[in-house]
Amino acid sequence: MAIVDRGLEYMGLEQIAGPLVFVEAVRDVGYGEVVELTDPQGATRLGTVLDVSDSRAVVQVLEGTSGLSAQTSRVRFLGKPLLLAVSSSMLGRVFDGLGRPIDGGPPPVGGEERDINGQPINPFSREYPRDFIQTGISAIDGMNTLVRGQKLPIFSGNGLPHDRIAAQIARQATLLDESVHFAIVFGAMGVKHDVAQFFTRSFEDSGVLGNVALFLSLASAPSVERLLTPRAALTLAEHLAFECGMHVLVLLTDMTNYCESLREIGTARGEIPARKGYPGYLYSDLASIYERAGRVKGSSGSITQMAILTMPSDDISHPVPDLTGYITEGQIVLERELFQRGIYPPIAGLPSLSRLMKDGIGAGRTREDHAPLASQLFAAYAVVKRVRGLAAVIGEEELPALDKTYLAFGEAFERRFLSQAEDENRSIHQTLELGWEVLSILPRSELYRIRAELLDRHYKVPPEAEVVERKEADGSPSQHPTPPAAGEGGSEAKEA
Repeated sequence: MAIVDRGLEYMGLEQIAGPLVFVEAVRDVGYGEVVELTDPQGATRLGTVLDVSDSRAVVQVLEGTSGLSAQTSRVRFLGKPLLLAVSSSMLGRVFDGLGRPIDGGPPPVGGEERDINGQPINPFSREYPRDFIQTGISAIDGMNTLVRGQKLPIFSGNGLPHDRIAAQIARQATLLDESVHFAIVFGAMGVKHDVAQFFTRSFEDSGVLGNVALFLSLASAPSVERLLTPRAALTLAEHLAFECGMHVLVLLTDMTNYCESLREIGTARGEIPARKGYPGYLYSDLASIYERAGRVKGSSGSITQMAILTMPSDDISHPVPDLTGYITEGQIVLERELFQRGIYPPIAGLPSLSRLMKDGIGAGRTREDHAPLASQLFAAYAVVKRVRGLAAVIGEEELPALDKTYLAFGEAFERRFLSQAEDENRSIHQTLELGWEVLSILPRSELYRIRAELLDRHYKVPPEAEVVERKEADGSPSQHPTPPAAGEGGSEAKEA
């Protein structure tokens, strides 16, 4: 970054407070402007203007304030925002949270400098997301479909395999009707070194590292750097998508660490805290990141965003997941109970949601039976949750026959449909056929969300039912009970 010499350098600092410094008697300084600070030893570091008034500027120092002296440190304002030189040659490289190479290679050449804060997209210029993205994970493709240009976060908890799921999506994501794969921009904020190594190894082993740009702001880096890491990553993603015409998948982890840094800065500034100590502008700050995903008319590229956040104490009402859910188009929720039972990926069947799913599936996109099948799976699994609660009170042996059938469906749904190997890449057709297999455990009369013609085409009659029908056709006595008809056992369960 070139220094703009205004012929004016400020000597001394009014105050040093955590990652912030306060400079007095400033003039012609703008919000977001880059600052060069020189410590008493002559070493320089960068900062940005966080707040400015008539006579004072608040500067957040990107590389920490240790070593700075209030009396002898010097400050120079550079007259421009923080810029990142972006180009397609950044794919296959590893950078720190500010976009500086840390893989031993030279800085990318020929890049055009862009403001990392981005430019707002005119809502009229946005193109509505409609293209189905196949992730190869049945719980997502079948019931919580990801659409190109969507922002779909992963709500997780400490110890749950959100990193493995994100890496699997990055390896397998593709468009159904096009032989294209996604360029991946990965931004890590405050993650441990082993997590960063896991992603790097995963991309190397799968052969996609050359199509990935990693921005790593590790836990050992200054916390204020985390506030700029997602913006630097998205600046590159916007260049690749809207100028190079690429399909870009942006993975951001962990947004909870990002919000913790935002709270730390707000406390140092003396701001009045809102919920759980987070600043009152947390919603708009998160929106400035999430809303940089999407598609723009006239561009063949797109940005699809998956942000990972860990919910403290698995609390989905915590401010970070709560506000994220309002901004984004759904969420993938990981369930600790499924994880403890050895089910991978432990994606919760009911709290997970994709609000754009209806626009990316159906005839001409996936299959005609996709939407009703997913709706019926949701409805049946909701009954399973109710029946399990009832069985915990009265015992499974006291349940009516239909409720026991629902329990069998629930076990098959979790073990056969939700669960799959970490390297298993299922096509959407395999996913839908698995859905029909587990639904066929239930009596046909219970599948009330699916049209009769679709049931005639896809419903798989259970083997014991086939035997019954064949024996009845021959006039011989039946040795197997028929599946419970509609209402059998159901009224007893409702009364219970």
